[in-house]
Amino acid sequence: MTSGRCCRGIPTPPWPPYRDRHRRERMSRITIDDVTEAIRKVRSMSLREKEALAEEIHLCQPHMLASCLVQSKLGVNPAAVEFLLNILLVCYQSMKESGLQWSVITEDEQERQMRRWIGAAHFSEHAVGAAGADNAREQYASQHPEQPLLAFVLSETNQWLREISQRNGEAESDKFVMMASLNLVNCIAGAPVLSAAHG
Repeated sequence: MTSGRCCRGIPTPPWPPYRDRHRRERMSRITIDDVTEAIRKVRSMSLREKEALAEEIHLCQPHMLASCLVQSKLGVNPAAVEFLLNILLVCYQSMKESGLQWSVITEDEQERQMRRWIGAAHFSEHAVGAAGADNAREQYASQHPEQPLLAFVLSETNQWLREISQRNGEAESDKFVMMASLNLVNCIAGAPVLSAAHG
């Protein structure tokens, strides 16, 4: 597959938890239908098919893949890295389902988005108090440019955190997985679209 044909595709999750779903969805380049179809396709893939999709990501969006693989060097356990890779597969497949041709997300853009997100999180936690932090998080979600994709990532991440909490398996490195998963969405939201893909 050539890089010009990466991230092309076709256009039902039980979210997002936003008050005006249709108005909000029009703001997103990746729709609820795109995310739903991506989830369906990735969950039905064999290991070989997932490896082929990961290879496509390596060719088309290498820095997104690297941001997940580097987690093992930060002390993240293999199961958590696998969880993050599955988030990436759905995010990338959602980009393809949108039918748009996306620009390559650079390492600089990833770092910029991460600094921006950490700054916003720090502000919401320290500057506005607990009640204000809840409002800030709600506002962040309600104004995010890619709400269906964000809703998927938040839902999966919250479920993953609940499961490891029930097993008393929490680790300090879990925060890196959460930050990396949210940064994937933020980078996609900030990525320019080169054109609509056809054919």
